[in-house]
Amino acid sequence: MAPQALRRAAVAHDIRRLAPHDLATMRELNALFACVFEDSASYASAPPDDNYLSRLLGKDSVFALAALRDGSVIGGLVAYELKKFEQARSEIYIYDLAVSAPHRRQGVARALIENLQNLAATRGTWVIYVQADYGDEPAIALYTALGQREEILHFDIPVPPR
Repeated sequence: MAPQALRRAAVAHDIRRLAPHDLATMRELNALFACVFEDSASYASAPPDDNYLSRLLGKDSVFALAALRDGSVIGGLVAYELKKFEQARSEIYIYDLAVSAPHRRQGVARALIENLQNLAATRGTWVIYVQADYGDEPAIALYTALGQREEILHFDIPVPPR
């Protein structure tokens, strides 16, 4: 690879925490999640209205981070701060984390998590946690490099209809 091509590949991405006015960017991030997770039923079939989305993005305990390159969303994460009862502390749960295929293996996911770590540190958060699916080796490798692995079981408990 030529030196000029190396410099181009190393172009930085911008990580930004989304705010209530970032509705278009959040919608672009949800579209990325739908594509990467191959789950348009969850992420694109019934999008929330602007008022709901704006209120959610305005919550101090909700973190929506977007990785942008040339003004387009190339990755992002959504995380939630959970206040604990057993001690006066909180944890942050990374609910969604995705990077578009052409931008993988360029440090985008790591940069998103590091940005969240900095936000968590300013809030005095105790820990950040995330789950990975068996077989998702890239995610498992990333999370193993950043933290301690725990073997747990995850259960979805349905809520009865109203």
